Amino acid sequence: MLGGLTWLITQIGLGFYNIAYAVSHPGLWLDWSDKESLLRFVYYGGSTEFFFAVFDVFLVLTVAGLIWRPFMWGMVRLFEGIANWIGRAAAWAGLIMVGQQIIIIFLQSVFRLGEITISPLGIGFTHSLTWHAEGLKFWNAAVIALCVSYAFVQGSHVRVDLIYAGVSHRAKKCIDMFGALFFMVPFAVLTWMYSWYFLWRHLITPKVSASDQLDLMLRKARIVKWNVERTGFSPDGFDFYFLFKILILAFLALVLLQAVAFFYRSLLEFLEGEEAQDKYLDRDSLGEGEEMYEGTH
Repeated sequence: MLGGLTWLITQIGLGFYNIAYAVSHPGLWLDWSDKESLLRFVYYGGSTEFFFAVFDVFLVLTVAGLIWRPFMWGMVRLFEGIANWIGRAAAWAGLIMVGQQIIIIFLQSVFRLGEITISPLGIGFTHSLTWHAEGLKFWNAAVIALCVSYAFVQGSHVRVDLIYAGVSHRAKKCIDMFGALFFMVPFAVLTWMYSWYFLWRHLITPKVSASDQLDLMLRKARIVKWNVERTGFSPDGFDFYFLFKILILAFLALVLLQAVAFFYRSLLEFLEGEEAQDKYLDRDSLGEGEEMYEGTH
């Protein structure tokens, strides 16, 4: 137990050092013309060092917010605003998906066309209807991945309540804080660490994995090269599947950001009492008289 506590304190301290070193030496991990720099970026993006660097930032923001509560409320509004802005923008992908499906059916059934050419500003590309049909999955994935935290802010997720409704205000906030820290955060962090390498395995060769150590990755730098995999499920199908892997990381980043925002909101509502319930909460409205349906759309 003492050894684990010592390790934790050491890692927290090293997190501050790693942040300072990374900021003062950006060329070591951002200069991708240097293959070693690229592999450092790949390694640290899913590493324990990166986790504790983010954790240290969280600690500093939390302490600052407890000292001056308006700062913590500002972070809540910022993080929830990011979720709302991204979600509202990504929701339009649903309309694009419907429009694209209508066009595919119309051109295939009426004009018997086998391909579509799109050339905005004179720069075009031609793909088969099969490619566009499989591409509908991307728009669907974009709605799911980028709107999940927006739906959380809006209260649109399905919830099963066994004890929550019958407990006091502060007990509810304790449940919310516990859920954010011990369910949302671990899920996002663990999935990120493996999804990060899952993405890079399809962008560069030789392949990398979560078990690779930094010295092994740096030895691979001599032979590393970009190799973006663009293999579709069918010969002429959608071949930008690496975009789905980017969406996975975007999904996890938004979940983690929303977990922090939810924890801060719950903490502030616990400290300030019931009068702070839903303070500064920006939720969409269906209009006057439709209040009973809000949070279910």
